[in-house]
Amino acid sequence: DRHNRRLYSVVSRLQCTAMPPKTYMARVCMSPLPHRITWFDRLNASALMLVSPEWPAMELLRRASRGRRPPRTTAVTMPLESDTVCGVKVRFARGGRTDGPTVLLLNPLPQSIVAFDSIWQILGRDFRLVAYDLPGFGGSEGGEDWMSFSRQAAFLADFIAAKGIDNPHIVAPDIGMPTALAYAAQTDCRAKSLMVGDGPCMVASSNGSLIEKIIHSAFWRAVMQVAGPGAGIEGAYRLCYVNYQPSPEETSDYIAGLAGRMNNMFRWFIDYPKSLAWLEPLLPKVTLPTKIFWGDADKLLFVDNGTRLAEVLPNASLAILPNCGHFSYQDQAERFAAMVREWVVEHE
Repeated sequence: DRHNRRLYSVVSRLQCTAMPPKTYMARVCMSPLPHRITWFDRLNASALMLVSPEWPAMELLRRASRGRRPPRTTAVTMPLESDTVCGVKVRFARGGRTDGPTVLLLNPLPQSIVAFDSIWQILGRDFRLVAYDLPGFGGSEGGEDWMSFSRQAAFLADFIAAKGIDNPHIVAPDIGMPTALAYAAQTDCRAKSLMVGDGPCMVASSNGSLIEKIIHSAFWRAVMQVAGPGAGIEGAYRLCYVNYQPSPEETSDYIAGLAGRMNNMFRWFIDYPKSLAWLEPLLPKVTLPTKIFWGDADKLLFVDNGTRLAEVLPNASLAILPNCGHFSYQDQAERFAAMVREWVVEHE
């Protein structure tokens, strides 16, 4: 901790001299979007990478990847809307074929349902699509009282009932994963199948160093709070992408989802051990057909989490996506969309 504090003190002094304030303000004023990653965010993210042992390996993967893409420039096309469900204002999207099987997507962290825009039109050719931001995340309202697996699972049941969704195939990466698994363990589950991955599921979780810092260190949570959501998003990009580079519009949306409520994210991770202890005994009850997906280069939650989950669930198979980081639905978007399509067709 003494070394970490000294390192952050040095970086803080560098931040004060790295760019003239007028230059910084001019760049902010030129941006047409409400949120953007600034030089200050990048500097804070760089400091965090210095104490993230996984980052050098991700840098090497990015440089070596033949699938590396230029930053996205196209606009987000998902039709975003809001509605109040069980007293909570929730952001969601609907689209695709009205006569197709229903695919229900749950947002990841620190992103939002906007992260599914890369696969939205592809999946919409064959399926009816619905996606929503979990309460307390993305564009949905909600505070720290929503930061539990059990409450998110209960809301998933409420959302499905409120929107009249029948027999959905639930696609749930990251924080959506424990939500979907807990919902599927209920006797009144209305889902037809699950696709889950890149998320928490078992008490003996194999976590990257960033996750461990947030769970166990009040000091590092304070550092991240001071650094702000822009630095958090930039740091996530550096640790979680091998190929994909988000657009400024996506980035603005992700930052907006964290702005003013970093404590939601911290509470989610602080309660990880308790939440996982609650979830793990339910896993053998998940008898739905389940496809587990994982990026082989996931540096937040290591791939052996998926391997062990596949051994516990009674009706599951595992797909490991090559040359792919934590944000697999974007990092290997075409492969991911094809996997979803094949799975839904097989289990419809």
